[in-house]
Amino acid sequence: MAITLQESLRAVFYAPFYAALSRGAFDAEGVEIEFASAPRPGDAAKRLMDGTVDVCWGGPMRVNETYQQIPGCDIVCFGEVVGRDPFLLMGRQPRPAFTLADLRSVKLATVSEVPTPWLCLQHDLREAGIDPAGITRVTGQTMARNMEALKAGEVDVIQVFEPFPSLLLADKAAHVWYAAARRGPTSYTTFYARRGTLEKRRDELKRMVRAIASIEAWVAKASGADIAGAIAGYFADLPRPILDAACTRYKALGIWNETPILPRASYDRLRDSLVSGGFVSPGTPFETAVDNSLAQEVLRA
Repeated sequence: MAITLQESLRAVFYAPFYAALSRGAFDAEGVEIEFASAPRPGDAAKRLMDGTVDVCWGGPMRVNETYQQIPGCDIVCFGEVVGRDPFLLMGRQPRPAFTLADLRSVKLATVSEVPTPWLCLQHDLREAGIDPAGITRVTGQTMARNMEALKAGEVDVIQVFEPFPSLLLADKAAHVWYAAARRGPTSYTTFYARRGTLEKRRDELKRMVRAIASIEAWVAKASGADIAGAIAGYFADLPRPILDAACTRYKALGIWNETPILPRASYDRLRDSLVSGGFVSPGTPFETAVDNSLAQEVLRA
């Protein structure tokens, strides 16, 4: 029986998952995948809980959110792929000596599509001794709209993921101020499923982890252009030079794991951000939300 695997949204930083599909990594491990997309990012974990899908890829943020919202939740993360924050701050004017304190004097448009980018950035600000409430922030607009607002001079800096930075740079319309990946490990994307599924279909899920581990090893050696070539079919509307640039940037930033192990420090950094931003309280402990046993078995083999 096929495993229904769901993406939360279409994003370049999910490149290793698309590469696993396009390069036949799951097929090579004898796992039949039925690929699905969540209608909205916020629906991803709900569709897992109601049995619509078997496995999701997405952020441990959704796992923490679901534990907060649904008593008896039993979701567990079991194979990490994106271990650093893929969002960038893009400003209209160059600011090579940028520090987070600079955000006190500009108008910042943050991401509305998902909560994690701002939750992580506000925690960066707190750790730098800056009150996030003191930032002039535009909320509620899409990244696409914020890109146009930046070009029009309506805001000074925007928070976006690829391909928006590469599109802006190609138009010479903005400059990179800050790459959130530079903060260090922050768990961003993993497989997750219900514990019952992990127990009943353990062999299949282990083979899924083996497949993604093989792709992580391939990504570690591949060029940005190679990665873009593998995933181009999932981004048909994006010019290939832009996709190449986006994948090259993410490769240079080291956002993609080399193994499917989800480190405690990476998970705790994300959870601390969710808690400090008031998104969850007290957050879900690592021992509850993460099971590295499949990844460990794959690596030992």
